[in-house]
Amino acid sequence: MFTFLKKILQRNRINKPQPTDVQLNQAAASVDDAPAPSPPLVYDVTASFLSDVGCQRQINEDSGRYITPADPALLSDKGMLFVVADGMGGHSGGEIASRLAVEVIPRTYYQTSGDVQEALQKAILEANHAIFDEAFKDRTLYGMGTTCTALVLKDGKAFAAHVGDSRLYLVRNDDIYLLTEDHSAVMQMVRRGLLNLQQARHHPDKNIILRALGSHATVEITTWKQPLPVRLGDQFLLCSDGLYDLVEDAEIKNILVANEPHTACEKLIALAKQRGGHDNITVGIVSLEAKNADEPKPLRETREAEVWQ
Repeated sequence: MFTFLKKILQRNRINKPQPTDVQLNQAAASVDDAPAPSPPLVYDVTASFLSDVGCQRQINEDSGRYITPADPALLSDKGMLFVVADGMGGHSGGEIASRLAVEVIPRTYYQTSGDVQEALQKAILEANHAIFDEAFKDRTLYGMGTTCTALVLKDGKAFAAHVGDSRLYLVRNDDIYLLTEDHSAVMQMVRRGLLNLQQARHHPDKNIILRALGSHATVEITTWKQPLPVRLGDQFLLCSDGLYDLVEDAEIKNILVANEPHTACEKLIALAKQRGGHDNITVGIVSLEAKNADEPKPLRETREAEVWQ
């Protein structure tokens, strides 16, 4: 598994182009020469999710949510789930689409037995159907959709699924890695060699996405064929484009390294707003720390957190 981790991180350093779906899957499959798996990592999780309307929007079309099952058996079987969704659509469509995503995905995921990655993919497909059907019933919501980035932590491993241009980052050993591929028009041009990453960052079409939940009856989901093994000290960040459009990856890393998750969320949102806050801003930070049996550290409760009964 460590061979896989090395390859996946090398492909996703912030100074390199994002990988294609095919490259991600090829890297995930390259584990034949990996050493025997070690015992599951034991860790505490500290997490905080915050969402802000920003400086120029009237409605917050983002949604963020994380769930830790109260039932020990369910927690052992399915782990913890973290989701960020960035809605789009006229009227109140974007707000409804993202809300449906963060409601349907957890419910379906925890009700689906079997493999974690398959359950996660099924949950996102179910959210796509729910959003598409809702728009079909109410023509004022026609065309609404949402991005979705979902992370599961279970047994010392990270699983992910992704649609659109919300992002998942990993901060490890004072470095930052982008673990998702933007499904956007400009990143498609980057992969074709028509733009570099800096040009893409400032391109007028940077927010045109090629995939979204609910915009069509079916959707293609990016997943990993193999999970990522985690380490103590790892920090995952899920966010909408309202953050990374205005805050550089290196700045994100520096704030995460220097602060606990809730403070880091606040500082990242404040920095994006200082620079204009032209979009809604949602940030979720998940930190893995050494387990302290004497002083258990529960997830920080915010308005975006939920204990799944």
